[in-house]
Amino acid sequence: MVSQEQRKRQLAREKFLRQQQRRTQARRKARLRNSVIASVLGVVVIGSVALYTTGVLKDDGKKANAGAETSPSPSKAPDPCAKPAAGSVKKLSWKKEPAMTIDTSAKYTMKLATTCGDIGIALKTAEAPHTVNSFAFLTDKGYLDHTKCHRLTPENIFVLQCGDPQGTGMGGPGYTLPDENLKDKSLKGNTYPAGTVAMANTGQKHTGGSQFFLVYKDSPLPPQYTPFGTIDAAGMKVLKKIADAGAQPADPTSGNTAPNATVVINKATVTKS
Repeated sequence: MVSQEQRKRQLAREKFLRQQQRRTQARRKARLRNSVIASVLGVVVIGSVALYTTGVLKDDGKKANAGAETSPSPSKAPDPCAKPAAGSVKKLSWKKEPAMTIDTSAKYTMKLATTCGDIGIALKTAEAPHTVNSFAFLTDKGYLDHTKCHRLTPENIFVLQCGDPQGTGMGGPGYTLPDENLKDKSLKGNTYPAGTVAMANTGQKHTGGSQFFLVYKDSPLPPQYTPFGTIDAAGMKVLKKIADAGAQPADPTSGNTAPNATVVINKATVTKS
């Protein structure tokens, strides 16, 4: 016969086991929730400014940019890109946005010489002068040289995210930029069309830095990310090659789905046309 004291101990053990089980389930749900949030924030910056993940995005899940979880490609395709050029990423930071030095009435282009091919971008100087001026400044300092494009989203939104010297989604130049050109005529129906280059941010206004995303297929996103350039035909072919290689499983910490292709910007330049 079980004594009263033995019964108390048994009930205490059962209560403890139930608590442990609930805690384990809660941790699993939290990890899954964080993974889902991070996977859809392909155009948000992950960092120390209370960002959403801070991954393109802490969203309520109702916005178009925070849809279902981004799933990695089922199998890893061969790497279509070359080995990175010799050199290392520069560790640079500034306290404030650079002074305006570009001619806002002129045309500028940005060239990303990557391991996968050259991506040419016609910049929207008049519409996004702060953003274009910032990239002219950063590329002149070699800030983007030898940096990895750290994120590829192959579902729901279709973007390649670059511009972080850390390669984690947490890096930036130390300053932020104002949002610009959010009423661009190309942004119809909460969609960023293929060929668009736009700024990533923290999900808050005026928090762009150096991270940007290149859209390789029409992507449903609200007009919250400064569109500042358009990719040329050759660049779109390069993006397609990168996208076709697929993405890796989501990183358990950041939620990043890195491209299978070795996408490194060997050299970035901005030139006046």
